[in-house]
Amino acid sequence: MGTSLDIKIKRANKVYHSGEMLSGVVVISGKDSTQHQGVTLTVEGTVNLQLSAKSVGVFEAFYNSVKPIQIINSTSEMVKPGKFPSGKTEIPFEFPLHVKGNKVLYETYHGVFVNIQPQKGKLTPSPVDFTITPETLQNVKERVLLPKFLIRGHLNSTNCVITQPLTGELVVESSEAAIKSIELQLVRVETCGCAEGYARDATEIQNIQIADGDVCRSLSVPIYMVFPRLFTCPTLETTNFKVEFEVNIVVLLHGDHLITENFPLKLCRM
Repeated sequence: MGTSLDIKIKRANKVYHSGEMLSGVVVISGKDSTQHQGVTLTVEGTVNLQLSAKSVGVFEAFYNSVKPIQIINSTSEMVKPGKFPSGKTEIPFEFPLHVKGNKVLYETYHGVFVNIQPQKGKLTPSPVDFTITPETLQNVKERVLLPKFLIRGHLNSTNCVITQPLTGELVVESSEAAIKSIELQLVRVETCGCAEGYARDATEIQNIQIADGDVCRSLSVPIYMVFPRLFTCPTLETTNFKVEFEVNIVVLLHGDHLITENFPLKLCRM
C-alpha cells in the first residue's frame, strides 16, 4: 500500500467569513516510512467563467479575455524535508482567511456560467403593490383577444434576506376566463463578459404553485416562497459578471392564455 494524504477541517459545516481562522490537520498514512521533500499548504479562492452547452457561439469571442479572478492565495510551509514514519502522521495547521488587496470574499456558488467563492450587506425593505390587467401586460401581439381580468396584490419586499421567505398576497378581483393555476417562478439571471461583449442567460430555478383551479374572486391568495439554498446567492455585480434574481407571477387561464408579471429581486445575507 502506498502513502495517502488527507486534509481534515475542524469546523463541521465548512462555512467561513473573511478574517476567520481556518484550522485542521493534514493526515499522512503509510505502511512504511516515506522520504519527502517537505509539505506546503496552499489555499486558493477564485471566481471562474465557464462555458456551458448554452453558450456555444456566444462566449467564445471573449472567453479567453475573462481570466479567473483570484481572491485568496496563501502558501505556508508545514514540514521541512525529512521522513514520515510508518503509520499515521497528523500535521496541524491554522491561518486566517484574508483576501488579496481590495478583493471581496464571495460565497461559494455554482451557476450555469459563474462559479464563485457574496458578502453580507445592508437591507432596506421595498414593498411593491401591483395591478395586472390586459392593458398592463408587455409584449402582447393581439391584446384585443385577451379575456378581461383584474388581479391585484403586493410583495412585502423585493429586497429580500436570502434566509427568509419572499411573502405577499394576490387577489383575483375579476376574470372573464376561468383560471387554471397561479404559480411563482424564481429565475436566476447570469451575465458574463468583458470589453468584447456580454451574454445574459436566465434560468428557472424554482416553480411553486400557489393556487390550483378557478380561485374565488376577491379571495386573498398568500405568496410564500423559500429561496432554495443550493441555487441562490446574494445578488452580485462585479466588472466581469453579475448574478441577479427575478420572480414571475404566472397566471394560466383556460384557453391557454398565459399571463406573466416580472419583479426583479435583490437578495442579501444579513
